[in-house]
Amino acid sequence: MKLRVGIALFGLGVLFLVIAVGMPWYVAPAVTKLPYDLPKTTSVARATDARFLQISRVGDSVEIDIPQATLESTVEVLPNARQTADRLPKKLAGNAVVWDVYQTVKRTDRQEVISQYSTQLALFRVSGAAAPWNEQWLNEDGAAQTPIGNVTYSGQVYKFPFDTRKRDYQVFDRDLKRSLPAKYAGTETIEGIEAYRFEQRIENELLNTPQDSIATLLNRFTPEAANGQVFYSNTRTLWVDPMTGTYLKVREQQRKVLVSETGAETVLLDADFNSTKESIAGSVKTVKENRFKLNLIGLILPVAAAVLGLAALITGLLMVFRPARSAAVASESRTRPDDTLEMDQSGPLTDQVPPATHNWRSDDPTVPNPRQAPGGVEQH
Repeated sequence: MKLRVGIALFGLGVLFLVIAVGMPWYVAPAVTKLPYDLPKTTSVARATDARFLQISRVGDSVEIDIPQATLESTVEVLPNARQTADRLPKKLAGNAVVWDVYQTVKRTDRQEVISQYSTQLALFRVSGAAAPWNEQWLNEDGAAQTPIGNVTYSGQVYKFPFDTRKRDYQVFDRDLKRSLPAKYAGTETIEGIEAYRFEQRIENELLNTPQDSIATLLNRFTPEAANGQVFYSNTRTLWVDPMTGTYLKVREQQRKVLVSETGAETVLLDADFNSTKESIAGSVKTVKENRFKLNLIGLILPVAAAVLGLAALITGLLMVFRPARSAAVASESRTRPDDTLEMDQSGPLTDQVPPATHNWRSDDPTVPNPRQAPGGVEQH
């Protein structure tokens, strides 16, 4: 019975050791990917006392102004599992996911919408970078029909890779419609989570603004000018969880300036957007949950399986080989002579003196007669 139990424990120990080795190499890589069923995420950033361009329709007329108020930007990310399954090409199947993203910017004093955009894009599941997908699109003007393929995403868009490194990454900018480098700038702690800080600096980049929009702005702010351009600056700071690539905190210091041919400048946007405390707390909570899952698969369970496997393996070996050794010892003790040498008492090696015998032949002249005991009578 003990032999069978020992063999079973030995096999169980081998199984646990295989699991301990296999989980970091095979299970963990499968977990460090963007899931198809990722729940909707929402992030909010606020810019206090911002100056911004507001275009409002009042009846048939259009009012253009640059007020000052607090702005709130809300970004919602909705993974689209159906589009992922139906519309991605074969070369991206299993390696990318489709996301729908919506952003709304409101002024908080009136709850009026200042700007909106929506987009659909594909992201690689491991790197989080934009995947080359011909059916991606971007809607910034609220048009009913958005041309498919009117934007080409590249670089990191809404997250960084799993296992983010301390190096520069290309990050996509929606205003410029291209990616620019975001440099690693240090490590900080955000509510107990070690975060890598990346900074992307955009300085006085010319925006591709439609001529009719330029004419409308010039007519409102510098009517004496016939031509003009809009320049864009932004210092984008991203605090990224290196394990999951999730944004923990975001800051964007945006500035847009209309420069007419006369040299007159009109500030169209001057806003410092920062993630709200509630948004940061939500991101930290999500990161902690995901970190626990990754550590569980990549470290805790493999170590536990290794310890249990070694314990079962050693116990099984002991149970298999110890009974055989005990039986051999018992057999040997039955067959080998005792340590104390015992021979027949009449043998030459006995330590007992044999008693005198009266069976010796008295008529043999070579054999002496036995000595008589004192007081004995000699018999003939």
